[in-house]
Amino acid sequence: MRTVIPPSELIINADGSIFHLHLKPEQVADKIVLVGDPGRVTSMAALLDSRECEVWNREFHSVTGRYKGKRLTLVSHGIGCDNIDIVLNELDALANIDFETRTVRPRFRQLTLVRVGTSGGLQPFVPVGTFVAAEESIGFDGVLYFYSDSERVRDLPLESELIRQLDWKPAGLKPYAVASDASLLEQIACNDLVRGLTIAANGFYGPQGRELRLPLADPELNGKIEAFEYRGKRITNFEMESSALAGLSRLMGHRALTVCCIIAGRVQLNVEVEYADGVMELVRRVFERI
Repeated sequence: MRTVIPPSELIINADGSIFHLHLKPEQVADKIVLVGDPGRVTSMAALLDSRECEVWNREFHSVTGRYKGKRLTLVSHGIGCDNIDIVLNELDALANIDFETRTVRPRFRQLTLVRVGTSGGLQPFVPVGTFVAAEESIGFDGVLYFYSDSERVRDLPLESELIRQLDWKPAGLKPYAVASDASLLEQIACNDLVRGLTIAANGFYGPQGRELRLPLADPELNGKIEAFEYRGKRITNFEMESSALAGLSRLMGHRALTVCCIIAGRVQLNVEVEYADGVMELVRRVFERI
């Protein structure tokens, strides 16, 4: 007998949609493009040839339609790995839970998810304007530790090297690492996106080494991050969502990847605030390749 998921655990709205996203199961495509900014969904949707639906609740803006024959769902997730926890669990529920019986469907439906984001570059070879694909994501957020069997999908040797080389100081928080889906990386990155290690920080200021009025617990951390090397790989960039996306997707059996447009050079201390055109070029490449 299949386990029935209680209403308190899977909240379904009166119209049959899921609690936060307000989407119904039939409104979600197998191929999903994720962005942080709800307004960016509007810009991406302008590229679609047709639309089936548009739903907006809080920071979660979703559009499903077709691009050159491909059915795509576009979803904004807001900022941070805590929001990724909401979005990934609800998308998976829409795909793999029967809302009528509140039981897991016997046949698994795999989703392909590509997050298109903005990011801060940490190496000279990823200047402002570079497109970067996260071959592996490093989480400073802790979300994955709340789920059983996370060791199955984590890169434990890389985690050990992070602790050692970074001389890790933040107490009670251990970075984790998860590789992106290898086939999706090849499919999306091709030969024109830089591949590297991406850090998902659990904040924009202190966790990414920005010091305004509050002093940092480890003022040397960014320097150690920039110098880090593991099996020929370097940490290329900071963003705030890739680790939870990679980790939860791997645990659930979905394919996921984060790609970013570098808009700030953390080494060169420069920034490009007019980055919309660069992000949309990256979106077009994802639409073509997903």
